[in-house]
Amino acid sequence: MTVSNVRTTCPYCGVGCGVAASVDDAGTVAVTGDDDHPSNRGRLCSKGTALADTVGLADRLLHPRVDGHRADWNSALDRVAGGFAEIIAEHGPDAVAFYVSGQLLTEDYYVANKLMKGYIGSANIDTNSRLCMSSAVAGHKRAFGEDVVPGCYDDLEIADLVVLVGSNLAWCHPVVYQRLMAAREADPKKTLVVIDPRRTATADSADLHLPIAPGSDVALFNGLLAYLAGQGITSELPGADAAIEAAQGMGDAASVAQAVGVDIDDLAKFFNWFAATERTVTVFSQGVNQSSAGTDKVNAIINCHLLTGRIGKPGACPFSITGQPNAMGGREVGGLASTLAAHMGFDRAETVQRFWGSPTIAREPGLKAVDLFEAIEAGRIKAVWIMATNPVVSLPDADRARRALAACPLVVVSDVMRHTDTVDCADVLLPAAAWAEKSGTVTNSERMISRQRDFLPLPGEARADWRIISEVARRMGFGDDFAYESAADIFREHAALTAFENNGERVLDLGALAGITGAEYDTLSPIRWPLSSPEAMRAAGAMPAKADADRLFTDDAYPHADGRAHLVPVAPRGPANRTSTSRPLALNTGRVRDHWHTMTRTAKSERLAAHIAEPFVEIHPEDAQTHAIVDGRLATVTTDWGQVTLRAVVTDRQRPGSLFAPIHWNRQFASAASVGTAANPAVCPIAGEPEFKHTPASIAPYAAAWYGFIYAARPLRMQAQPGVDHWTRVPGARFNRYEIDGIDRPADWTDRVGRWLGVEGRDVDWLDASDPASGLYRAAHIDGGTLEAAVFIAPTPERLPDRSWLAGLFTGEPMSEAERMAVLAGRPADASADTGPLVCSCFGVGRKTIRRAIEAEGLDSVEAVGRAVEAGTNCGSCKPEIAEILAEASKD
Repeated sequence: MTVSNVRTTCPYCGVGCGVAASVDDAGTVAVTGDDDHPSNRGRLCSKGTALADTVGLADRLLHPRVDGHRADWNSALDRVAGGFAEIIAEHGPDAVAFYVSGQLLTEDYYVANKLMKGYIGSANIDTNSRLCMSSAVAGHKRAFGEDVVPGCYDDLEIADLVVLVGSNLAWCHPVVYQRLMAAREADPKKTLVVIDPRRTATADSADLHLPIAPGSDVALFNGLLAYLAGQGITSELPGADAAIEAAQGMGDAASVAQAVGVDIDDLAKFFNWFAATERTVTVFSQGVNQSSAGTDKVNAIINCHLLTGRIGKPGACPFSITGQPNAMGGREVGGLASTLAAHMGFDRAETVQRFWGSPTIAREPGLKAVDLFEAIEAGRIKAVWIMATNPVVSLPDADRARRALAACPLVVVSDVMRHTDTVDCADVLLPAAAWAEKSGTVTNSERMISRQRDFLPLPGEARADWRIISEVARRMGFGDDFAYESAADIFREHAALTAFENNGERVLDLGALAGITGAEYDTLSPIRWPLSSPEAMRAAGAMPAKADADRLFTDDAYPHADGRAHLVPVAPRGPANRTSTSRPLALNTGRVRDHWHTMTRTAKSERLAAHIAEPFVEIHPEDAQTHAIVDGRLATVTTDWGQVTLRAVVTDRQRPGSLFAPIHWNRQFASAASVGTAANPAVCPIAGEPEFKHTPASIAPYAAAWYGFIYAARPLRMQAQPGVDHWTRVPGARFNRYEIDGIDRPADWTDRVGRWLGVEGRDVDWLDASDPASGLYRAAHIDGGTLEAAVFIAPTPERLPDRSWLAGLFTGEPMSEAERMAVLAGRPADASADTGPLVCSCFGVGRKTIRRAIEAEGLDSVEAVGRAVEAGTNCGSCKPEIAEILAEASKD
C-alpha cells in the first residue's frame, strides 16, 4: 500500500501545532502531531487529534451558486466583479467592504488586503480577528510602538511564575497548557496563578485562583503596579510616573481587594509572588481582550512588566495568546481596517502605494467589524464579500447582522460549507478550498511561520481563496498586478513589502525570505520572525541583529519613534452596559473544549460533538435558587438584544451574579441557542473589540411540558415538526441525535412521533410503550431488522434514560431480540455498554467507564486512570475532568 505523508499545520487555535497527515491508496486520512514542530513537539489536542474525521465532503459547497442556483465560475465571478465595480462607480469605494477571517492563509489575506486598500481604494476590510485579539493589537502599539508578541512558548516553561488572565488555557489552548503542566511536573517549585471570574478546568490546576469580578482587570493590575512602586521599583520609561500615579488612585491593597471582589490574603499572595519573581510570564486572552475597556486592560498588564523590566528575557514577558490559526498572519499583512499593510499605518500610504504600484491607496482607517455591519444595515455599504467566517452567528447582536445582510444589495460569501447561517444569506456563493486542500502559510501566537500544505485534491469546483480574489481583481481591470501563479509568488511579495523602506523601523521584517524559491517555499520549516538580512539589521541598530529571534526587545530598543517602551496610564471603568433590577446577571460567553467557532468543522466529528452535546448556561446555585432554575432543565436567557434557550448547569464554578454560555451553537444545530444574538454590541473605543464577557441578562425557567430525545439514522427537519418547540441536533457517525421538548402534551404520542419520523400510516416494524399516568413514552422504528430511530419522552429530563449507549445500536446490522427489548427498556442489556457522557475524545472513554475503573481498581490519580482505561494519555485535554471525577469518587 502506498501512503503519502505531508507536514502541515492545524487549522484550529493560535497555538499553531504541526500536523503529520497521511493518505493511503483508499483515500483514508490519518493525522498525528509533528514531532519536529517546535510549537507542539508532537502533541495535539482533542480537536487536532480528530482532524481526520472532518475532511469528508458531506455538506460541502462544491460549485458556485448565484441567486440560489448553481452557476459556472465565469458567471459567478462576473457577477461579483461587475457588482462591486458598478457600486464603486456610483457610490464610491467606501460603499463596498470585505469581511475576512483568521481562518484564511497569509497569502489569501495579503491578496484580499491589497485589492481592497490599493486598488479599490478603501480600508473597509476587517476580520473576525477583530472579535478576539484587536485589543491586544492596540495595547501592543501603545506600549511597544508596534503590534508584536515579545516572547515565545518556551518562556512559559522557563518561567518560575505564570499568570493566566482571562484564559482557560486547558480548554482553549490545550497543547500550550500541557507544555506548562509538564514543566511544573518537572519543577514543582514553579507557580501558576489563574485570574478568571469562573473556576475553569485551568483554575483547578492553579496554585492560586483569583475569581475577580467581571471587568475588574484594570483595577487588579493597577493595584499591582501601585504595590510594585511601593516596593521601591522605579522606571524612567515614558509614561511610568503617570501610570503609577493613576494606579495609586486605587488605594491600598484592601481597597483593591474589595474593588475586584477577592480575598485580601489571596490578593496579597499574588502581589508578593509577582514582586519577588523575576521570571514571570503573564498570558492573557479573550477574557481580557473582549471588553469595552480591552485595550486599557492589556496596557495595565504590560505596565507591570515594563516597570519591573520583565520583558525581552527568558521566562519573562507579557504574552497575548490568540484564538485563531492565522490571526497573527492577518495582522502582518494588514487585514484589519485600522492598519494599512505590513505593520504600517496610514501615514505610510505613499510607501505602500509605491511598492504595489497601485492606482490608488486607502489613506484612513476603514470600518471595524461591528461598525461595518451597522453601515451595511444603514445602506452605506451596498456590497460585502464575506470570506471563511460566519458573522451572522459570531458577531454581537447577531440578528442585526442577519438583518443587514438581508437588506444589502450584494452579498458574496466564500465558504467550504453548503449551509451556514451566513451562507444562507448570500446572493453569490463561491466554493473555497478547505484545510486539507490549501497551501500557504500561517503565523501562530509566538510569531512562528509554518507551512500549511495540501494533501487532498480540490473537490468539485472549489478553488483557493487567493485564486478567487485574484480572478475578481482581473475582471475589475487589475489583472497585471494580481497575476500570481502560486502561493509562493504571493508570499515573496508579502515578505518583500515587510522589508520595503523598513530600515529597522519595524520589527516585522521577512526580508530574508523575499527571494525564496518555489522549492524552498515548498520545504520551508517553521521559522520565527523577524527575518531581516543580517546587514540591514546591523545597519539599523534598533532591532536584535539576528534571524529567528525567539525574544524581542532584548536590548531595550522599541519601535516607538523615541526607541523606548511606553507605560500607559489607565483608569478602571466598568462595562459599557451595567446590570440592573430587570437584567441582574452578567452574561459571559466563550468556548468549550471540543468545539470550535460555529461548529462547521468540529460537528463533523462524532467524538468532538459528543463531549458537550448541547448548548448550556452555567449559573451559581444561589442565583439558580433566586430565579427558580433547576439543574438539567431548560432556561431562557434574555438580554436587551436577544434571547436564547439553553440547558441549565447549576454549579459553584460560576461566580454569583454571572452566567456563562458557549458561543458555538447556531441555527444549523439548535432552535434558539445562537448566543451572539443576545450579546451586547458595545466595543472598546480604541480597538473596536466587542464586550462579549459582560452583557446584562435575566434568566427564567423554560415552561416545557415534556422533554425527550430522538436517535435517527436519517436527518429530520425538527424546525418543521409539529409540537416541537425547542430542539438541538447532535451529529453522530451513523445517526443524528435530537434533544427536544414542547410546551403542549399531545393526546396521542404514537401519532405525533410517527409524523416526526415520517412513518405515520405506513406498515413498518414499530415498537412502542406508553404509560400515560407517568407521562413516559418510548418507541423504536426498525427497518429490515436494523434500527432506524428510537424516541424517548418524559415529563422531566431526570426521567429520561441515559443516551450514550444507544449510539452503539446504529451499526446497520440487524438487531438481536435482546437489543430490541433494551431499546424499550431504556437501558442496555449489558451494563458495561453504558459508558456515560464522553470525557476523553481521543479514545472515546466515558464518565461511567472511568468511574467504574476507579471503584473496581482503587485508582487514585489521573495517571492511574490513564493506565487503566487510556483516558488522558494522548492530548491530555481531559485530565482536569478526570481529576474532577477522582475527587467526586473520593467523597462518595
